[in-house]
Amino acid sequence: MERTASLGSGLPLVGRLGMATRGNTHLTVADVEYAIERGVNYLNWCGHPDGLSRAIARLGAERKQVVLAAQFEARSAGDAKRELVSMLEELKTDSIDVLTLYYVETEDEWNEITAPGGAWDYLAEQKRAGLVKRIGVTSHQRALAAQWAQSGKLDLLMIRYNAAHRGAEREVFPVTQERQIPVITFTGLRWKALLAGTRDDPPGFVPPSAVDCYRFCLSQPAVSVALMAPGDRAELEEDLKLLNDWRGLDAAEVERLVSHGDRVKKHAGAFW
Repeated sequence: MERTASLGSGLPLVGRLGMATRGNTHLTVADVEYAIERGVNYLNWCGHPDGLSRAIARLGAERKQVVLAAQFEARSAGDAKRELVSMLEELKTDSIDVLTLYYVETEDEWNEITAPGGAWDYLAEQKRAGLVKRIGVTSHQRALAAQWAQSGKLDLLMIRYNAAHRGAEREVFPVTQERQIPVITFTGLRWKALLAGTRDDPPGFVPPSAVDCYRFCLSQPAVSVALMAPGDRAELEEDLKLLNDWRGLDAAEVERLVSHGDRVKKHAGAFW
């Protein structure tokens, strides 16, 4: 299992275990700096001021060793300009390495973004100017995401993938691998449901750890980076144990996680 991945020329190699904030976590500046010291250098910012944005703002020369990704909500060119300026000011940086248009879930949204006067043309202009290095999309919609990947526009795709959400193996990864588009995955724990048992578990079954779940994601060669989203320092420490035991899964471990994922999918409620 590879430890690092390339997101293309002009960006440093990234450790394949990345870190995200999501607006309701409690990571401090010190927590983020600790993760960077441990080798985590793909940082996905939720777009709201938090410990991650404050840590980025004080990186100084070390900023060049980190790939900064940010979720981007604007759909129109005007909103995109305001949002990008605000982001650059908050992060105290002159560029953002990866912008992913956040939760694009319908064809209408994609058409709005890519139409004249949409966010895409503005972001493409900023990419040419060097303020943005890569433009991607974050989505739950696998078929649409694969279609957009085939459009030739995307530099990167961010998609949900875990032991319970495996549809990307059929619908997305063949496309991204053919087109050599890096894939970032999120929701590796299925909102922690994968860490708990179900009423259909076999006797003696022990639920997987967070490390097991991220290892499952990273054992998939189509995945460039799997994002962890720890809520606090304790969860961060638990996730980072993977760095001390970096290995793939054997066939029996894969089968165990897949079977558990199927049970979780059956019992854990709606899967948007």
